[in-house]
Amino acid sequence: MRLFLTIFLSLFILSLSAEECEVSKWGSDDEIGNANLITHNSILKASKLIKTGKVYGLGIIIDANTPAYPPRSLSLQVVQPNQQFGNQQSPNSTYNDDIFQGWFGIGSQLDGLGHLGGPDGTFYNCNKGKDFAQIDGLTKLGIETVPPIVARGIILNMANHFGVNYLDAGQSFSVEDVKAVEKKQGTPIKKGDVVIFHTGWTDAKLKSDPVAWGSGEPGQSPEVAEYLASKQVVAVGADTWGLDVIPPKDINKAFQGHVILLKENGIYILETMNTGPLVKDGALEFLFVLGHAKVRGAVQMFINPIAIN
Repeated sequence: MRLFLTIFLSLFILSLSAEECEVSKWGSDDEIGNANLITHNSILKASKLIKTGKVYGLGIIIDANTPAYPPRSLSLQVVQPNQQFGNQQSPNSTYNDDIFQGWFGIGSQLDGLGHLGGPDGTFYNCNKGKDFAQIDGLTKLGIETVPPIVARGIILNMANHFGVNYLDAGQSFSVEDVKAVEKKQGTPIKKGDVVIFHTGWTDAKLKSDPVAWGSGEPGQSPEVAEYLASKQVVAVGADTWGLDVIPPKDINKAFQGHVILLKENGIYILETMNTGPLVKDGALEFLFVLGHAKVRGAVQMFINPIAIN
């Protein structure tokens, strides 16, 4: 009898955990999440936001010294293959090639939907990590599946909201704070948007104190991630290395915003965005354009999105 009850309870618990995963509203085979919101019409509408034609690169320069989530690093070697001892492959030229060894999740980066799942190993759209996360690349939810992201982009200046140059590590902002900034700036969050938070963290700390920059960060609370999901945005980013507040208020819910956005809602994350120049110019609403390298099976990708004001 005891064995029967044990088996029954085990099956019951398994069934409950299975029920917690909801198939995407885009269908059981979907791999791109809220990128489905990008249409010809939405792109044409977003293109009308261009007023001055000024272009801003949202990516930072990265190298071997760029702080990164441990143990991430990179190494670059420039070589001249087949040109040793004066050999020359072509009589009219010489050339350099480069060899890259490293992680794609360094500096300004795109987190794909295969990046972060729940504690049971379930990722976006009920995909089990054991089924698609292979040593030589993801077989589903790879970065190559993400289409070009072209949308209305907005910067929400959280530093200005709190009356500071930058928020401190461990400082979070609430849904009420976000709504207040939306109203003050006249930049309401809309369906299909790319929303980027300016905390001032990277401008203040990346160069002056890179150890501090990578050891903690200000960021969204989990409730903000839920709010953004309810607004049906395409992507959420910040001028911080991890978007979510670190250290978190609840140590058991570190990067909970990642879980909410990536796993539960198919919303992409943009990290270490170079928001300072946009804020300086007051360019808080713009056309956002991202076309990234499509490395099959990759989880993340370093990027340089473009904002056109």
